[in-house]
Amino acid sequence: MAAHRQLRHWWPRPQFSLFLLVLWLLLMNTLSLAQLVIGAFLGWSIPYLTQPFWPENPRLHQAWRLVPYFAHLLWDILKSNVTVARLILLPPGRLRPAFIRYPVILTDEFALAMLASTISLTPGTVSAGLSPDQKTLLIHALHVVDEEALIRHIHTRYEQPLKEILE
Repeated sequence: MAAHRQLRHWWPRPQFSLFLLVLWLLLMNTLSLAQLVIGAFLGWSIPYLTQPFWPENPRLHQAWRLVPYFAHLLWDILKSNVTVARLILLPPGRLRPAFIRYPVILTDEFALAMLASTISLTPGTVSAGLSPDQKTLLIHALHVVDEEALIRHIHTRYEQPLKEILE
């Protein structure tokens, strides 16, 4: 266990290091020994030198549920793009933008950040703020027909799965 901790100290993010190495080689568009050495050095040094700034790794309770979560998110982003495109073609007076106070049940800060990011990634909605007690998320929606339906949708489609995955 101590050897693993020692290795993690000197090589804190191996997957990120590999990503940086591959990215460097792609950017240089060559596979020479010099570029491999430079890429390996960058892949090691950037994660090592930035260790103090990285957050704790979140604990995933049901990691396999990330796959359907991101599939739903991607589908919702695609659907929302079409919906927003149709909405902006409407006369401005027909839009019903609104700020919604969404009651949050998540307690983990990373899960809250994921929820806020998910909402902002979906076209037509943006997370505008979190109350100081972290119990209410202020959301701006481009077109709201039924506020309660939007709250239920966010809860069942995004928040509940995040709670099961991260808390």
